[in-house]
Amino acid sequence: MSRKKSTYRASFFPEKAGKANEVEVKEAAELIKEIKSEVAKVFFGHEEVVDSLINALLCNGHVLLEGVPGIAKTLVIKTLAKVSGCTSKRIQFTVDLLPTDITGLTTYDPKKGFEVIKGPIFANFVIADEINRSPPKTQSALLEAMQEKQVSIGKETYSLPLPFFVMASQNPLETEGVYSLPEAQVDRFLFKVVFSYPNQESEEKVMEQNTTFKKFEDIDLRVLTSPEKIIKLQHLTHKIYLDDKIKKYIMAIVNYTRNKNFKYGEYVEMGASPRASINTYIGAKAQALIQGRHYVLPSDVDKVLFDIFRHRLILTYRAQAENITPETIIGEILRLVQSTL
Repeated sequence: MSRKKSTYRASFFPEKAGKANEVEVKEAAELIKEIKSEVAKVFFGHEEVVDSLINALLCNGHVLLEGVPGIAKTLVIKTLAKVSGCTSKRIQFTVDLLPTDITGLTTYDPKKGFEVIKGPIFANFVIADEINRSPPKTQSALLEAMQEKQVSIGKETYSLPLPFFVMASQNPLETEGVYSLPEAQVDRFLFKVVFSYPNQESEEKVMEQNTTFKKFEDIDLRVLTSPEKIIKLQHLTHKIYLDDKIKKYIMAIVNYTRNKNFKYGEYVEMGASPRASINTYIGAKAQALIQGRHYVLPSDVDKVLFDIFRHRLILTYRAQAENITPETIIGEILRLVQSTL
């Protein structure tokens, strides 16, 4: 069995291929493990959420967290920001929030003349809390920042500090007083992570260590990284080896969503875009790095696939009526592609 497993792994990593430095990869994996342990002091019960946040940070991407109110979406984001040693700002999205409240504006002072007041988006980690409480016009203020890492204020364009990481939380659409995010906005997020209530054991721990009764600033959290270290980790992520077989594996999955030639194909209005394949490519590399490997396996693709595809598949109204979810469709596609391996 071990011999078969070894052969399986080796087939995705030819000796002739270039690769990331193995020592660097191991050191990075140890650092990531420490970060996860530190975050677990405050946020527990949903380790996969922390994995997704770290993965997106390594990919230089952004994350959309969706869940019912009160399950610590904002807390996990604040915790990761503090442990990462980066500047962070929180923007509370409301129905009357203006785009200039996010990006900043140009003002005129009779003594100083025109001056630019930069908004809270000028930080390494931006917490967009309850992003779907604001109308699409306000949400769109993040588009240029998330894609170009820059913001236009008046006639000038300003670069954002790097790394730049938007971690947005949103309530389910069934909740009152929320707006659907525009497709262009949703597509800017590398991952959409959906999670619900913690299990009983974790919730008992939450009751004991409830941060409501003490200030977040008083929690003993170590700062383990810095902006410079994170940028180095992002560069290392790109060096992780991904074999042509893995590329074909990714494309087989993507093509199923477009061709719709499978059991649930009739429920797909629009398949995955090239951005989905690009994000799967880099997301799988980040997952391999988290595991301490300098090459990608199909299991790394499987791990990130749901978070990348669930907000990019446009389903028909019939799918909604018959309770067919993106997860159902992705799971079926995975089953079909894996059966051909």
